[in-house]
Amino acid sequence: MRVMVLVKATEDSEKGYHPTPETEAMMNAMGRFNDALRDAGILIMADGLMPSSAGKRVAFDGPDRRVIDGPFPEPRQLVAGFWLWEVKDMEEAVAWVKRCPNPMPGPSEIEIRPFHDLN
Repeated sequence: MRVMVLVKATEDSEKGYHPTPETEAMMNAMGRFNDALRDAGILIMADGLMPSSAGKRVAFDGPDRRVIDGPFPEPRQLVAGFWLWEVKDMEEAVAWVKRCPNPMPGPSEIEIRPFHDLN
């Protein structure tokens, strides 16, 4: 089954990436985790996202479209990065997420969402 693994944004991630010894160690740990995912044949794709201040939203209302510039409120409702994985089931995805280093300097959450199986 394919799943999207979403790293939820935090106040820290919304400030943008700034190289410090702590963030460099965190990035190195995440790199090793990504290597393990790749070696296991699970990783399809992974990437981090710029803070929402670099983004835009398009609001739809019938035929009307309105562009909304970031930053967006409620960082914990935003996504800071993602993986696409091919796993045998949700339990395997959860087991891998439990092995993941904390992706943020403080408290954080990772959400796992399966894709629809349209076959």
